Amino acid sequence: MNARAETQGGGADTAKLAVAALLLVGAIFGFYHFAGHSLLLRVVVLLVVSGGAAAIALQTAVGRRLWQFALDSRMEVRKVVWPTRQETMQTTLVVVVMVLVLGILMWLFDMTLVAILRALTGKGA
Repeated sequence: MNARAETQGGGADTAKLAVAALLLVGAIFGFYHFAGHSLLLRVVVLLVVSGGAAAIALQTAVGRRLWQFALDSRMEVRKVVWPTRQETMQTTLVVVVMVLVLGILMWLFDMTLVAILRALTGKGA
């Protein structure tokens, strides 16, 4: 019975998502079509219509799952232990030093290969 109820709601959800998508497309089209009008007015209308489209999309099962995912993600971000300033600076310093060392090693390797190639071909002497 639950699967049947979801199937019936699927058509309404699809219609809501289609309306939201059409609103967004219409808002974007209007934004560029009325290019001669005030930019501020066009941006405000675009934002209002986009908010309305988002509100309609959040009324669907997909929208509710997306909102729940955003809430869960926010909760997980709060659990993260962020590094201190000193840890960040030390890690950055290690990365910079390693990049410099590897850059110099690759440059030396390249110069060695160029010298070998010149010796083998007789160019540059």
